[in-house]
Amino acid sequence: MQPFVPSDQNLREFSLRAVLIGLIMAVVLGSANAYLGLKAGMTIAATYPAAVIGMALIKLMKGTILEENMARTVGSIGESVAAGAIFTVPAFVISGIWPKFFTAGNYITSSLIMFTGGVLGIMFVALLRRVMVEDAELPYPESVAAAEIHKAGARGGSGTKFLFGAMGIGAAVQALVQLSLFASAWEKFVFFKTSAINLVGTWKAKVAGGMLLSSPGISPAYMGVGYIIGPKLGALNFSGGIIAWGLLVPIITYFLAPGVLPDGAPQGDWIALSYSVWKFIVRPIAIGGMLVGAGFTLFKMRKSLVAGLARSVTDVKKAATGEHVVDRVNKDLPFTYVLGGIGFAAAVTFLITWQIFHVSGLTAFVAALVMVILGFFFAAISGYLVGIMGSSNNPISGLTLTALVLTALVMVLLGVKGREGVAAVLGVAAIVCVSAAVAGEMLQDLKAGHILGGTPWRMEMGDLLGVALASIVLFIPLMVLHEGDITAQGTKRIAELTAQQVQVVTAPPDANGVVKTYTIDEVKKLPADQKKAVLSLDAGFGSKQLAAPQAGLMALLSRGIVEGKMAWPLIIVGMMMGFAFILMQVKSPMLVSVGMYLPLETTFAIFLGGLIKGVVEMTAAKRGLNEAQKVRVENNGVLLAAGLIAGEALVGLLFASFAFFEVKYKLIANPGMFWISLLILAGIAIYLVKVPLANAGEADEPAPPSANF
Repeated sequence: MQPFVPSDQNLREFSLRAVLIGLIMAVVLGSANAYLGLKAGMTIAATYPAAVIGMALIKLMKGTILEENMARTVGSIGESVAAGAIFTVPAFVISGIWPKFFTAGNYITSSLIMFTGGVLGIMFVALLRRVMVEDAELPYPESVAAAEIHKAGARGGSGTKFLFGAMGIGAAVQALVQLSLFASAWEKFVFFKTSAINLVGTWKAKVAGGMLLSSPGISPAYMGVGYIIGPKLGALNFSGGIIAWGLLVPIITYFLAPGVLPDGAPQGDWIALSYSVWKFIVRPIAIGGMLVGAGFTLFKMRKSLVAGLARSVTDVKKAATGEHVVDRVNKDLPFTYVLGGIGFAAAVTFLITWQIFHVSGLTAFVAALVMVILGFFFAAISGYLVGIMGSSNNPISGLTLTALVLTALVMVLLGVKGREGVAAVLGVAAIVCVSAAVAGEMLQDLKAGHILGGTPWRMEMGDLLGVALASIVLFIPLMVLHEGDITAQGTKRIAELTAQQVQVVTAPPDANGVVKTYTIDEVKKLPADQKKAVLSLDAGFGSKQLAAPQAGLMALLSRGIVEGKMAWPLIIVGMMMGFAFILMQVKSPMLVSVGMYLPLETTFAIFLGGLIKGVVEMTAAKRGLNEAQKVRVENNGVLLAAGLIAGEALVGLLFASFAFFEVKYKLIANPGMFWISLLILAGIAIYLVKVPLANAGEADEPAPPSANF
């Protein structure tokens, strides 16, 4: 296939402006995905929005199409580093390895993990690129779409108005929610009092029970996610929420309540009990389901995985023997540089596990060896799967889970125990996770570059810069989100205690069994993580606000295998549930289990977004739109959804930083008028339906490429 820019034509490509634009997008899109992944347990591929934004800015500067390609390549890599980070780094906090998140040592460790995984992924891609990119059996659907965006821009087409307009709407709605100008959530415990049979088979009159009802979250981002994944997957995700909050929580609460709550307990106590049941009983069950779901996902892909492993071995042999044509569009980083990069990653992994996590030198050496082997194979598998399905459908969490279990078993065989063993397992799994995510995203961008005529080694160098900057910066939004949430929830709890005229707070026993008391003024001055422990807050990583489901799963598995602290009865119940989903031929058991793990308001809002997408599709069919018009509707809708996600995420980070720095901004302490929230939901729905359909174009216009996320 002839590239859009032939190999013998040298346009400006690795320019300062292209790299800088890419680096800024890497940080912004990476931070937005960190926000979304921690709250909703999923990320969006950054290739498409990076292509649109990069094209718009480079065109304003009269740049070349290869500069646009460079900006997109560097800009999209931040999302993959963020995906690896949010799936693993919060696990150090959730597992108790890092009692305090924000320390200089933790920042250095996190940055080293992200950078090492990123370098490893790039080096392996440099080995695998030629054969995988040119393989006719790998369609690379998202790469083709991204390349066609640039081609359309060269011919005068652009979708930036949809993307930036939706970003403004998402940002405005999130700002209104954060300012508390109106009630953004509604929940109520509905009581059912009736005669019922108890556990010993006798009838007991008027046993109190019920169900906690909740509104969908007022979140453009969640609705955007639902729009992107569509009605079927959105419904699967919401079905998990219904199972959790409509079945398991009410049943368990029904039997727990008589021994926990007094007669006539207020609404607040019932709501608190429901959340406790969900957090400590239902979520471990969901984790068991996620475990089976991840394994089932990999099993369904077994043929692709085996093919990817076989291909990777062949590709290394070709790379080592120098079977490459070194014209411009086929020139990768030199083989010696690649080997040096792999050696660097192995050395850093050895030092992290030996000096930071304090395992023995032999164990650290084995950990580094395991990391290189797993990193190579999972990078190859990730790239192969991206070539078939696109990076949006790349099962990174499943690959990471496999790497974590294998690493944990190796550590147990070596006799590693305790916190050091858990930390080493999480560290190796985190590096492999980032490596696989970066490899998949990078191969996707290299394929787009291959179509456009980009120079591979320059794109690989650009990605190294993007990975370096993202690794340095992404700890900051993680810290802001974690500590900002703790500060916000702590301020709310302190206000409640002050209103109750509580003067002294007794903290739970620490690791040594020591019980301390603090005055309210002393609590206010405590660091965020200590404040969380003293007030027993549901805040930060793993909380309702920042669920981080994948990281929670990683933490539970690592501690369960290495320390023997897994809640096996609940996990096994969840695994049986997962097997039942498979027997019922549920399309995605993993997605249902994630829906159980997330708050109902999250899955409800995602479901609404999926329904809106279904309405758009049905309306398009009813109007008799042809395929070209349907593709334009699809592309415009995805741009709007991506804009809503990015706008809310950026403003969410801004207000999280306000909470982190204790900037007071809420205007109303107890807002009402929930009907305003409903109007906003309706407005977003109308916007997502009308704008794509109104811009379907004429029937005789040629079809643009489909924008698959």
